[in-house]
Amino acid sequence: MDNRSRRPLPPWLRAPLPSGEGVARIRRTCAARGLHTVCASARCPNLGECWGAGTATFMVLGPCCTRSCRFCSVPSRPLPARAALAAEEPELLAETVAELGLRYAVLTTVCRDDLPDQGAAHVAACIRAVKRRLPGIRVEMLLPDFRGDEKPLRTVLAAGPDVAGHNLETVARLTPFVRDPRCGYRLSLGTLAAMRRLAPGTPLKSSLMLGLGETAAEIASALRDLRDSGVELIALGQYLRPTGTSRHLPVARFVPPKEFARWAGQARSMGFRHVSSGPFVRSSYKAAEAFAQY
Repeated sequence: MDNRSRRPLPPWLRAPLPSGEGVARIRRTCAARGLHTVCASARCPNLGECWGAGTATFMVLGPCCTRSCRFCSVPSRPLPARAALAAEEPELLAETVAELGLRYAVLTTVCRDDLPDQGAAHVAACIRAVKRRLPGIRVEMLLPDFRGDEKPLRTVLAAGPDVAGHNLETVARLTPFVRDPRCGYRLSLGTLAAMRRLAPGTPLKSSLMLGLGETAAEIASALRDLRDSGVELIALGQYLRPTGTSRHLPVARFVPPKEFARWAGQARSMGFRHVSSGPFVRSSYKAAEAFAQY
């Protein structure tokens, strides 16, 4: 994998720039309360569409991750041991979700390897605060691997997320090149299997990025591994290089929409209950629709 400059995007990957009152409103509201959205931090290509429709995926535990995956643009830096969490974040998050009138909230996190519980109690508090403020809301929670420790998983799942997820991200062969060394293909599958065992009635979700150099056989194998781990909702999307710096991997291939459609059909034939597959798909893309069709 070389460090070629970013390749020009094909026509099917041209997204409109985020604009409009819906986008401005979410930006203002989050900035006023010191909240972070993965939409902006991860430079999601769907930001304009989702924010324009009044939806957002909130990132809790702070703006910086203790890991440094080579596909992600969330800032990564070593944190002081037990760096303080914003104690007011759960209630501010709940206020924001209520003010924006959301009926389906997606929460994700940075990794906090510096904390004794890796941030699990704080994440659980965020889920509970949102549900307490809006009793009818659905909350989807995208979790880290917690280094394979089931205790933090139990803490978060006990808060009652309506959908639980953890992203496999890529195929087994590419995992050491794409993800932080503290991550792992088998570690992620084990995390998903533990989530299925600990919360058997909760829909389980994961995602894969395509275009990193994986083969068709490797994609099929990863999908089978995800099904064997209990995953029911799957998202397949195109990897897009966040920056042209050496930290971020170049795109090996732009996968055409017809190929994403074929993978959607294959995933359904494997037994996934809902499949989102397309160039712009991310794990939280149209999450409310996926839940409604579950």
